[in-house]
Amino acid sequence: MDRQLGITPFGVTAKGEAVQCVTIGGAGLTVSVLTWGAVLQGVWLEGVPYSLTLGSDRLADYEGAMRYHGSLIGPVVNRFTGARAVIGGRELRFEANQDGRHCLHSGAAGTHLKVWRLAEATQDAVRLELDLADGEGGFPGHRRVAATFRVEGTSLHLHVLVTTDAVTPVNFANHSYWNLDGGATWAGHRLWVDAARYLSTTGDFTPTGEIVAVEAAGMDFRVARRVEPGAPEFDNCFCLADAPGPLREVLRLSGQSGVSMAVSTTEAGVQVYDGRNAFRPGRGAFEGLAVEAQGWPDAPNHPGFPSIELAPEGEYRQHTVWRFSRG
Repeated sequence: MDRQLGITPFGVTAKGEAVQCVTIGGAGLTVSVLTWGAVLQGVWLEGVPYSLTLGSDRLADYEGAMRYHGSLIGPVVNRFTGARAVIGGRELRFEANQDGRHCLHSGAAGTHLKVWRLAEATQDAVRLELDLADGEGGFPGHRRVAATFRVEGTSLHLHVLVTTDAVTPVNFANHSYWNLDGGATWAGHRLWVDAARYLSTTGDFTPTGEIVAVEAAGMDFRVARRVEPGAPEFDNCFCLADAPGPLREVLRLSGQSGVSMAVSTTEAGVQVYDGRNAFRPGRGAFEGLAVEAQGWPDAPNHPGFPSIELAPEGEYRQHTVWRFSRG
């Protein structure tokens, strides 16, 4: 692979903040991570001539239409219905940045819109850190966030650690889009998800609160099958468990090229989104399939959903692994 390891400048934000690109890895896998949004900008598997995740070499793209491509989104990924939630016994209000009704990806307070501190970089790992102010975007608590990306062979590990000084909601997810064939769309990929249930959604893509058996709605991927744009439509959380747990393999995606990706996580859910409205400049819809390991979305607004509350005496820890191979 011709990607040079190390730290290089990646431009300056509209606010005048310098952004860096950190490239890590070895003989089997090379990965680039930006200090802007903790973006996973590129993933190159030895012997494959294209990045497996959709990225850009232009910072302006990430500040604009690609603000969710590859980002580590928090403090709460996905949606809050009505831009509200009851946390720690009190009602919180957030920015209604989705159609003026719901809060999507934490609004302007989202971690995908911030420059993270480069805390440490080695040949095979990079740690980024971020402080989130009490009350920003309606989220209580001074929160400290650390994200560590590490390459081990042909696997990429992500560890996320969050602490807080007040009860607050926390639900992080990497929001990378994947296309394992390097083509115009992900059509013809095969998908396996180890989930017997998923969350149905409203017309606004917010959870209805109903937990549905996958076989009842054509969403059963416990046996791998081919997927095509619109067959089915994806923007749903698959329910992996009723709480975070030990690291386990939960999803496999394979392309017609023979390249495959297996995802393991400690999270209770994984959102799959078909990218119908996610456009890179000059590219079309359905270019990449988003795979987002996370807690169940909108959890505080649905009794019975696994809690995403974090208290001062606790820690939020997420471990997600992507393992790549080629046939």
